[in-house]
Amino acid sequence: MPQQLIVTILGTDKFGMLSAIAETVCEVDCNILDSRQAVFGQDFSLTMIIEGSQAAIAKAEFAIPQTCQKRELLCLLKRTKKHTKQNLEHIADVVIMGENANGVIKKITGFFAQFTISVSAFRLQTLKKTSELPNSTDHMKCKMVVSIPHSVSVDHVQVAFQALMEELSLQGSIKQNH
Repeated sequence: MPQQLIVTILGTDKFGMLSAIAETVCEVDCNILDSRQAVFGQDFSLTMIIEGSQAAIAKAEFAIPQTCQKRELLCLLKRTKKHTKQNLEHIADVVIMGENANGVIKKITGFFAQFTISVSAFRLQTLKKTSELPNSTDHMKCKMVVSIPHSVSVDHVQVAFQALMEELSLQGSIKQNH
């Protein structure tokens, strides 16, 4: 029976890192089922789920940290149960703009949690006040990618989201990707 292992790797973004990890996974007779990679400045984060026999996963638990250590990478491994691919039917882009205030992101992510909506990606940009507008406050622009479960009405979420935007004095939109 196949076993599965979640692998998370952090480190300096250097050419060939993903290739080195993929080579190690292949050498221990495992397969990469899914992976996500992001670059943050000069660093990167890679998370993947691999699958193999019990013996292959045991080899991976030994070999992957060695590969990471040679390349000065941090590595975290966790065995997991049966992986199911994320349902991508209701993926939406969310854009929020307005005055930057403490707790805004907490309220927005809390809103999505109430609807069991997963935030897949998140980026916040703070727009500083300028000398031309001395009485202005900092503003923000936030972009998110969310995954809405089939059981949740997208129309209902959009209505509730607009009510939240009004309550927070923000502008926002949810646009489905098909």
